[in-house]
Amino acid sequence: MRMVFRWFGEGNDQVPLQHIKQIPGVEGIVWALHDIPAGEPWPTDRIKEVKQQADQFGFHIDVVESVNIHEDIKLGLPTRDKYIKHYITTIKRLAEVGVKVVCYNFMPVFDWTRTELFEKLGDGSTALFFDNEKIKDIDPMELVEKISSNTSVTMPGWEPERLKSLAKLFEQYEHVTEENLWSNLQYFLEKVIPVAEQHDVKLAIHPDDPPWSVFGLPRIMKNRDDVERLLNLVSNPYNGLTMCSGAFGADPKNNVPDMVNEFIDRIHFAHIRNVKNKGNKSFIETSHRASDGSVDICDVVKAYHENGFTGYARPDHGRHIWDEKCRPGYGLYDRALGIMYLWGIWDSLERSKKVEA
Repeated sequence: MRMVFRWFGEGNDQVPLQHIKQIPGVEGIVWALHDIPAGEPWPTDRIKEVKQQADQFGFHIDVVESVNIHEDIKLGLPTRDKYIKHYITTIKRLAEVGVKVVCYNFMPVFDWTRTELFEKLGDGSTALFFDNEKIKDIDPMELVEKISSNTSVTMPGWEPERLKSLAKLFEQYEHVTEENLWSNLQYFLEKVIPVAEQHDVKLAIHPDDPPWSVFGLPRIMKNRDDVERLLNLVSNPYNGLTMCSGAFGADPKNNVPDMVNEFIDRIHFAHIRNVKNKGNKSFIETSHRASDGSVDICDVVKAYHENGFTGYARPDHGRHIWDEKCRPGYGLYDRALGIMYLWGIWDSLERSKKVEA
């Protein structure tokens, strides 16, 4: 398991690289050019600038999260070929600096949804929360304003240029079915995966978050069957998965350790986090500790370990603790605690393996 840490860039992240460097076992940063609109090719000079920043601290930049997909590709519009060409250009440029994995998603409009960014937990910390009762009655634009007003930093998936045309987007998706979305994803992958393989860059789709329809929008990466279908759309090892234990774990029907065991050969990137299911499709994010949530993180890590996983992994969203002022879900303290919890499980499994031998 190769531990990495998500970093939002110079001037856009309250967590500096020198602090990330002090977390044991972290070897690279997970990054993106968050100010580049979806569909636009990433400039080579900007890509090299991030590499130079990472090099100063001995970090690699092997994993990018995310290269966002333009809505015209998801909608299957005639303009999609232009944006697919731009996507391919970005992949080629990323390969030039050694990028090995690109995380992306195929969620319409929003790439994650929560009703609260700072819901209080019993210990006084706060965390991201999805209240299914609230989402039923809230207007999407009202939620956008709420998310935007809660933070002064960029929020991935809630970029202003995407949300300013929200009404038009909902109108465009009105008659788009899940089958339409599957067809458009296949079209995209058939164009992009051969180029990705040629340049040794693996694509790793992120599951829907949460893994069900929100605001009536189609969702196609919700469960084990969806993953199997995705991997068969283009049967190529460069067409793979970002296995997010929190996104899949929000649905109690998803058995995350079993999914890890089944799809291990196509998991190119692991997001390991915990959620507490509150019933009726409501959930709150918790510490990484297995007993604090509904996902058995010990069994998740055990599945990776037993399968000899050598891919990239990161702690995913953390709580906001010790009065840290940070981007929602992405403070330093709780993610660092999460890393040490994951390493503790991993090291114990390693020790047991040596004893058995």
